[in-house]
Amino acid sequence: MGGEVIKLRGAQQFRQRLLLATLAGATLRIDDIRAEDSRPGLRDYEASFLRLLEKVSNGCSVEINETGTKIRYKPGVLIGGRDLVHDCGTGRSIGYFLESLLVLGLFGKKSLTITLKGITNGGKDPCMDTFRTTTLPILKHFGVPMESLELKIVRRGAPPLGGGEVRLKVPMVPTSLTAVTWMDEGMVKRVRGVAYSSRVSPQMSNRMVDSARGVLNPFLPDVYIFSDHVKGDEAGKSPGYGISMVAETTTGCLLSAEGAALTQSHDEDEDTEKQEKAMLPEDIGSRAAMLLLEEIREGGVVDSTHQSLLFLLCALCPEDVSKIRVGKLSPHAILTLRHIKLILGVQFNIKPDPTTGTIILTCVGSGYKNIFRKTS
Repeated sequence: MGGEVIKLRGAQQFRQRLLLATLAGATLRIDDIRAEDSRPGLRDYEASFLRLLEKVSNGCSVEINETGTKIRYKPGVLIGGRDLVHDCGTGRSIGYFLESLLVLGLFGKKSLTITLKGITNGGKDPCMDTFRTTTLPILKHFGVPMESLELKIVRRGAPPLGGGEVRLKVPMVPTSLTAVTWMDEGMVKRVRGVAYSSRVSPQMSNRMVDSARGVLNPFLPDVYIFSDHVKGDEAGKSPGYGISMVAETTTGCLLSAEGAALTQSHDEDEDTEKQEKAMLPEDIGSRAAMLLLEEIREGGVVDSTHQSLLFLLCALCPEDVSKIRVGKLSPHAILTLRHIKLILGVQFNIKPDPTTGTIILTCVGSGYKNIFRKTS
């Protein structure tokens, strides 16, 4: 990208902008970060994400003004690293940090092994169970060796206090990813899931499983949801319960949905977070099952949560055509496509398929390679 500076405004897509700038080796300037807000500037979890970028790269520089409403970020060289540790705090769950880490880890100088501490389940980011069952297998389609890719939940942690811990291993890509033609979503053949509970009665898991099965069994006999009740040190600091389910299709596509007892209103003041009530386990189970059916109905090779990751991986492929099918584009995915075009220079051709109600996207990859290079 030469020496040019990419100038953007506002707080939306903050981590995605930083991720793309890091990959492109481009200096990024963001102004007016919540400038009109009652609490202007960066949030704690955004500052934590910047610290995480500093840990996995060498020589990056970050300048933030006094109010936190302006930031200038110059990326360094991705080095990865062994036995790194990062405390994600409790503003957002570990899922907020993990998606970017997965992509950055692939292109480091060394493979990445990192322990992340914070909230593992609950909040508006994907939980660790969804990451393990659905997100990691997506990388397999792009030629990433699955045997070296690992996510282990050491301790569960629910909001508001967290206390969870996960260990992530990401292998580096020797040279580049592999372009994909991924068009056939197939038919759903089975549903698997995990209902977890910590610092509450083990009955909570069973109640979620029963209500989820009540919704899914009329459509599909092969539904198995595992109950995971944790106690003691492994249960984190706050009580919590939730469910994560994945539908596997005949062509190997994985579609996920989840629900949790506590949702956090991240951009509000802390007092409103404390006032929120926990949902009943039956409601969580049936709602997550309905969300899963909705994702299946939309069609597509991934669910709406994973659209942006899929587009990003396609954009990082060699200069070859990738062709994919997704359901209705989520607002997050639309913004991702815009940022990919702006920062990586990759434009997707978007064509609706009226017969299935899905959308077909094609792009030529940016030819991104894993080479040790200096950023200008």
